[in-house]
Amino acid sequence: MQHRLPTRTHALYTIAILGFIYTIHVAVPIYSNSSFLSLFVNEQTVGLIYMLGAAVSILGFLIVPVLIRHVGNYTTAILLICIQIALMFGLVVSDTASTIAFLFIMQSAIVALIALSLDVFLQVNTDEQKVGTVRAIYMTSINFSWVLAPLIASMIINGTDNYRNTYVIALAMLFPLLYLIHRNFPKFKDPHYSHPSPWQLIKLIFSKKDWVKIFVANSILQVFYAWMVVYCPIYLHQTIGLSWEEIGIVFTVMLIPFALIQYPLGKIADTKYGEKEIMAIGFGIMGVATIALSFLTVPSVVMWSVGLFATRVGAAAAEIMLETYFFKTVSSRDTAVLGGFRITRPLSYIIAPLITGAGLYFTTHQFLFVIIGVVCLLGLWPALTIRDTR
Repeated sequence: MQHRLPTRTHALYTIAILGFIYTIHVAVPIYSNSSFLSLFVNEQTVGLIYMLGAAVSILGFLIVPVLIRHVGNYTTAILLICIQIALMFGLVVSDTASTIAFLFIMQSAIVALIALSLDVFLQVNTDEQKVGTVRAIYMTSINFSWVLAPLIASMIINGTDNYRNTYVIALAMLFPLLYLIHRNFPKFKDPHYSHPSPWQLIKLIFSKKDWVKIFVANSILQVFYAWMVVYCPIYLHQTIGLSWEEIGIVFTVMLIPFALIQYPLGKIADTKYGEKEIMAIGFGIMGVATIALSFLTVPSVVMWSVGLFATRVGAAAAEIMLETYFFKTVSSRDTAVLGGFRITRPLSYIIAPLITGAGLYFTTHQFLFVIIGVVCLLGLWPALTIRDTR
């Protein structure tokens, strides 16, 4: 990381690598988390654990901007990673259900807050005229991790219930993450952060109609992700009958669109078009493709790969447009607003189990895809009614 580049360019390359390593840490265990927890608790309790993790994350997103303002983003990042190391080590060695549930809840919150800190590093080092391109480079970097992670996880699990080894890999990734932040950002210059109270933050967000619409659209996208992360692996394994090796292949193919299309779409949003049309197309594809999955009931790796690939084409397009639009309209000083935007992610882990519980009251697991697809199509309203940035 010591090659000669302009300071800001050097920082952007470093942050892209940090994003890649961080996402390996997150993504290797993510699709087997629910299966790991189900070894110790029943399916309803798994949903409750995710909801509690989301609640603690939301609380963290309200507290961490205050911490960043007082001690700086560099110190905050180092502190959060050290806590995460301790929590992940606990998951590797613990055997009691209550301890594992507590550690999982806490690490779910801390890992989300590390992402917020990386967002601050990136936002401070981004030129306003190149937000789409920079976000696309960053998203492409982390999405390569998402593509690799299911293959890594399936090789580690290797057809058994030995999900714990995914946490060993996740723990190992935290050490290069800690080193690179310490090596490159000890003199990071924090901007003058704004510090609204939670009530002032809510009023600030609602004072801008387009922010409200972007928050709604991002909430819908995150609910889609949360439901797919928690329930889709269990459905494919227990209901459809795919092995974990087959699921690893399916998820790897599924995630390819994030690595392929987000960078060119980010550049297009900066240079030719705005974000709303591509965002709307993304939600449309995502919704229709998800509904179609309800009618796919055969244990075919090829068919499930194609079906889930189609959902992620839409999700990748919607995601990069949401990221680009939001970061074009928010300042690096507004860590509280950024934290509010990221709250939609843990909030989705509260909403997704509620949708599942309500949906199963009226239908079966198979047709939950219809419900989630309809939720995705609701994203068309905010996408089509925001004011474009071009």
